[in-house]
Amino acid sequence: MNLLKAKMIKYKTADEIEIMRDAAQVVSRTLGKIAERIGPGVTGKELDTLAEEYILSQDATPGFKGLYGCPSTVLVSVNEQVVHGLPSDIPFKEGDVVSVDCGAVYKGYYGDHAYTFQIGEVKPEVKKLLDVTHECLMLGIAAAKAGNRIGDIGFAIQQHAEKQGYGVVRDLVGHGLGTKLHEDPQVPNYGRRGRGKKIENGLTIAIEPMINLGTERVKILDDEWTIVTEDGLPSAHFEHDIAVVDGKPVILSTFDYVEEALSKK
Repeated sequence: MNLLKAKMIKYKTADEIEIMRDAAQVVSRTLGKIAERIGPGVTGKELDTLAEEYILSQDATPGFKGLYGCPSTVLVSVNEQVVHGLPSDIPFKEGDVVSVDCGAVYKGYYGDHAYTFQIGEVKPEVKKLLDVTHECLMLGIAAAKAGNRIGDIGFAIQQHAEKQGYGVVRDLVGHGLGTKLHEDPQVPNYGRRGRGKKIENGLTIAIEPMINLGTERVKILDDEWTIVTEDGLPSAHFEHDIAVVDGKPVILSTFDYVEEALSKK
């Protein structure tokens, strides 16, 4: 999400968190279906159609389509595209990396997460970027425990990425999640320890490191949606939905369906 003015954090009850888990799992299964299909020669528009049909089959509705004028069910960002890429008819080719970001609404609550796929064999330096970005996600999640602050999440992500010489995107951030796709607090992927809102039980957030092989600087294309790296080098993006329960971060979404599908290819 883009940086927004601060509002009140809406802490969730145990019952609300369970509905949010169901919503997140709809997205997880959708990404699993995409993992089964994605590969060389496949297009973003094919994935978009598949995702919409599957989400509707789960008694849910697409979370992105129509929101802020978004024309699609998934956002498909290829190579130097960081996030918010619009699905196209251009086939993926060997060596591409493709971030698929998906949202769904189930019983009034949003699920929202993303996975960056490798298309066939990718360059070693690009594979390392994806591995480190996923590690950044897990380190950020581990920091999302009661008593810590939001800045601790960003610090953990930033330190790990920058040790590898990668750029950490500043212009886009993670966010609170609930009955709206974007709630407070903002969850930057950079920050200082001990700064920001204190993390408490009932907090529900989407943590989503966006890490670039080169510069952290980005720009928006003429379609007013697609955000790309300024230097044209690849970017990676992974996202999970998190709830803080009994003082600890609980991952509501899962990559299990994706990983199972990819293991069969």
